[in-house]
Amino acid sequence: MANVKGGNVSAAVRKIAEPIAQELGVEIWDIRFVKEGADWFLRIILDKDGGIGIEDCEKFSRAIDKPLDDADPIEQSYCLEVSSPGLERDLTRPEHFEKYKGSAIKVKLIRPHEGKREFSGILEDTDGKMIVLRLEDGSALEVDKKETSFIRLDDFND
Repeated sequence: MANVKGGNVSAAVRKIAEPIAQELGVEIWDIRFVKEGADWFLRIILDKDGGIGIEDCEKFSRAIDKPLDDADPIEQSYCLEVSSPGLERDLTRPEHFEKYKGSAIKVKLIRPHEGKREFSGILEDTDGKMIVLRLEDGSALEVDKKETSFIRLDDFND
C-alpha cells in the first residue's frame, strides 16, 4: 500500500468523498487505490437506486477534484477514475454482504475445494469473515472470505 498522510488511502479518500456523495444523492460503493504497471489509479465506485449514469460520474469527479487536491491525502501522482459498480459487482464491504443476502453470487477460491475453484449459489449468511453459499444441489458451502479471489453478484443467474 502506498504511503499516505494519516493512514490508509481508501479510508482517507472515503472521509472526503462521503459528504460529496451524499450531497449528489449517490453512495460510495467502493474505493480502490491500485498500481497497474508504473501507474497508480484511485478508483471511486458509485451506486444509487436506479443505477449510476455517466452524468453522475462526471458530476462527482468534478465535485471531488478540488477537495482531493486541497486535502492531498496521497503522496504519489495518480489517475482518478469514477465509475459505477456495473453488472456482477464485487462484494467487498460488510454492508455489501448484508444488502445482498438471498441473492445469486459467484465465488472464486484461491485454492480448489473438492477439485473446483468457482462456485455459484445464493448468499445465505455471513458473519463478516465467513460466507455461507447455498449451492444448486441444496447443499451449503462455507467459505472464508480470505480464501477467495473474488465474490460478486451473479446478475445473469438471478
